[in-house]
Amino acid sequence: MQNDKAVKILLFTDGACSGNPGKGGWAAIIKNEKEVKISGAYEKTTNNRMELIALIKGLQNIKVNSSIDFYSDSQYIINALTKGWIKSWQNNGWKTANKKPVANKDLWEKVIDLSGKVTLNPIWVRGHDGHHENEICDKMAVDAYLNGPYEIDSDYVQLEKLF
Repeated sequence: MQNDKAVKILLFTDGACSGNPGKGGWAAIIKNEKEVKISGAYEKTTNNRMELIALIKGLQNIKVNSSIDFYSDSQYIINALTKGWIKSWQNNGWKTANKKPVANKDLWEKVIDLSGKVTLNPIWVRGHDGHHENEICDKMAVDAYLNGPYEIDSDYVQLEKLF
């Protein structure tokens, strides 16, 4: 959704996991006139889920009428958003090119819903390479999974029981 009156916002995110699966943390920094830092942790999850949850939590805390430069070191997320993976998954009934179920479908559906209300400009940054906000998000995500408090990633736990 493009709008001339959209507020320009910068969103930086990162996810971290101790083990994969294992305890996980996510973090986001939201910047426009102010800066807001948010983070959280899950008892048992995966790194990709933490990356996605960081994006979701960031989007949930942004005005609907926004143009967002979204920075992430997750090629999984950036490629899905910029290379048409999401559309392909949807067109294939949420199956990958190899006909396997798309991982994290529950979270991708939330990303689709939330990003449909804003203009999202995904930008990949190299992780652990000195990008100021990415380094801060990484530290926040690691601190979150080390120290809790922990939520239960109930969707992941349910999926895990199926396999």
